[in-house]
Amino acid sequence: MSDAVARPAAAFQGLRTWWTMLKISLEERLVYRGDFALGTLMRFLPIVTQVFLWTAVFGATSRADIGGYTRNDIVAYYLLTMVTRAFSSMPGLAGGIARSVRDGSVKKFLVQPVDYVSFLLAARVAHKLVYYAVAVLPFAGVFFLCRGYFPPVPDATTIAAFLASLVLSFLLGFFMEATLGMLGFWFMEVSSIVFGYMLVQYLLSGHMFPIDLLAGVPTGVAGVSLADVVRWLPFEYTAYFSSAVWLGKVRGAELVRSLAIEAAWVVVMAVACRIAWRRGTRRYSAFGG
Repeated sequence: MSDAVARPAAAFQGLRTWWTMLKISLEERLVYRGDFALGTLMRFLPIVTQVFLWTAVFGATSRADIGGYTRNDIVAYYLLTMVTRAFSSMPGLAGGIARSVRDGSVKKFLVQPVDYVSFLLAARVAHKLVYYAVAVLPFAGVFFLCRGYFPPVPDATTIAAFLASLVLSFLLGFFMEATLGMLGFWFMEVSSIVFGYMLVQYLLSGHMFPIDLLAGVPTGVAGVSLADVVRWLPFEYTAYFSSAVWLGKVRGAELVRSLAIEAAWVVVMAVACRIAWRRGTRRYSAFGG
């Protein structure tokens, strides 16, 4: 068979394999529908706390806005952040990879014609699809009840950018955590590293507060604020960025540039994940399993 025929055939076979893995993962996830439903409802409790907190903050000041955010903006921001985090968060991914390396179960991916990273990606896509199917009604209900906090629906271009940012946030979150899990090839225990990562990610992603609030915090370098430093990192694209897009905080050329940077971070982390996997499996096989 010539290369011109073999390459498309191999690509088609790879796609079929990935689709099969996705269907199997979906069937596995659907077994735990009750757990997904309960977890979805529990996710809404923190937003209630945030509403009360920021209502108290604005009630204690005479200012109409803080860092360019009104009280309504803040509530809308946190609701949108929940949506972004639903895409970018990968609970248990890094720990699961490290555990499979530690207990030896990763070895089956070294002898079977199944790519480990592709398998993990299919499993996470299945996880998100089931989660969204369960969460769509509760999310719709909460957003409907809180519709008074939101500005008018943005234009079609902004909505398209928002959706693109969500897809990119999913890929970025996946490859960042998968790369972290690959450290299990070099370290016996990565739980402390994962905890440190989660802490930094929570603080710098905008999940705790909008990154704009750091604009006035100096770094000691002339003309450079802490917000500028945070924006050099990929974390903001896992929580802050999508919310800011919907609220109109990022527009025009800045929006295009930010989407390009987010896509670039996805490529960087995907390459890093592949490199970690290849070098890790070489190291792993060197010990004989």
